[in-house]
Amino acid sequence: MSNEQQLTFATVDPIDGMNPDSPGRVENLVDGVWSTSGAIRDDIIDPLNGERFLDVPDTVDFSAAMQQLASCPKHGLHNPLKNNHRYVYLGRVCAKAAALLAEPVVEDYFARLIQRVMPKSYQQCLNEVVVTRVFLENFAGDGVRFLARGFSNPGDHAGQESRGYRWPFGAVVVVAPFNFPLEIPALQACGALFMGNRPLVKVDSKVSVVFEQFVRLLIDCGLHPRDIDLVHCRGQKMGEVIAQAADSIRLAQFTGSSNVAERISEALNGRVRLEDSGFDWKIIGPDFKQLWLDYVAWQCDEDAYNASGQKCSAQSLLFVHDNWAKPLLPKLAELASRRNLENLTIGPVLSWSNKQIAAHVERVLAVPGARLEFGGAAMDKHSIPDCYGAYQATAISVPITAMLGPDSDLLSTELFGPFQIIVHYGDDDIDKMLMLLEKISNNLTAAVVSADVEFQNRILGASINGVTYCGMRARTTGAPQNHWFGPCGDPRSAGIGTREAIISTWSSHREIIYDQGPLPTEWHMPKERI
Repeated sequence: MSNEQQLTFATVDPIDGMNPDSPGRVENLVDGVWSTSGAIRDDIIDPLNGERFLDVPDTVDFSAAMQQLASCPKHGLHNPLKNNHRYVYLGRVCAKAAALLAEPVVEDYFARLIQRVMPKSYQQCLNEVVVTRVFLENFAGDGVRFLARGFSNPGDHAGQESRGYRWPFGAVVVVAPFNFPLEIPALQACGALFMGNRPLVKVDSKVSVVFEQFVRLLIDCGLHPRDIDLVHCRGQKMGEVIAQAADSIRLAQFTGSSNVAERISEALNGRVRLEDSGFDWKIIGPDFKQLWLDYVAWQCDEDAYNASGQKCSAQSLLFVHDNWAKPLLPKLAELASRRNLENLTIGPVLSWSNKQIAAHVERVLAVPGARLEFGGAAMDKHSIPDCYGAYQATAISVPITAMLGPDSDLLSTELFGPFQIIVHYGDDDIDKMLMLLEKISNNLTAAVVSADVEFQNRILGASINGVTYCGMRARTTGAPQNHWFGPCGDPRSAGIGTREAIISTWSSHREIIYDQGPLPTEWHMPKERI
């Protein structure tokens, strides 16, 4: 297949950008038909220069999409006893799509497209494409079929057997954020499809062109266009649709703001799987190792400031033991200072403006004992529009007592940008640190950087974060295709990436008891006791 043929799914040019006078067009997919619907949004602008560069539908009429939600049966498009061929068919789609994403020209296309709408370093964008490709490789061939593996138990008598099945929900909704335009919606929507559901997908309109292109790729690889619906609209409108179609929606999977997550949960009476925001922490243990200093500093910088801190797994809170503080903090400042707009190792903040960031920084610095370690100012010499943030990589140190005092809510507020809180602690402060971990409400990722097994177990045994890295190489950010990724401590938690994540998020348990043996010799009502 030639490069030209490989890119038949593409409708935009991610390399040269788009002519503002003739923007790229993004389309809805409903009931197998690509179309624009109603007005076009005029506020989807280039995050690097503020120019208009995409025609994204401002969809308000959802009657067709809601009809599709209502038409999907509760038992799904397939299940272990119906349309089994679809497991095989979806495995083949995965194989073809993974092979296509492995082609350098296609891989580069998606990496650059991601970079156009969610500016971050090319390597970060490429990692997102690779994660998605490896995910598809994992479920190619019989991988989808094996997700539906059940079990059986012998019954009480001949002919009786109980069988446990993984059963779909039917009509489901996926709502995905802007920070991972490909990885999050691709992994969640595919997981929904694998288990037999029919998803309606909504991605943040600032970046939704990426998933639109991925859906076109899947269709080119054999996915039936009526298996999935994709709509582009404002978040508020999607909330209205979910509320109006609540009787038809069997499950909604949401990744993003915890406040929005709670509203969706209320609208659907708890029929949700959530991966909400996380105030993610890392603890540098007491066992200082000079050999590891440079690596630990590098990993801390990567976790806090890659993608300009706009990762749900970004390091927001860094506990530094006194043994590490003096050598580590200058290295963190040096690494942060190297980040620049030229290579997009620091870039636009798409959900906080400079005014909002500066106000938060000012409030934190007003906390008694707070100290600016580095950053703390807006970037200059750029063309990033005012509606987005353009801020230096910033860190503020606060005493551990402040984290437990009256300012604790402020200090544990996640700024979804290049910002972190640093807390110094000593041997006598470990119990205070554990009290603080108990108070943090969202428990997504965490890291314990230590080789001391006793210290590791003390922290791990007193915390609940769903993805916790442990050891001298511990980080807070990682690729979800090789391990479970999701929060812990909430029965509504969504997982992403692995077999276990897909099964727990996108299917429910059904038990069928087969009782087909011979009639029992005594089956009538027992005689009354005399």
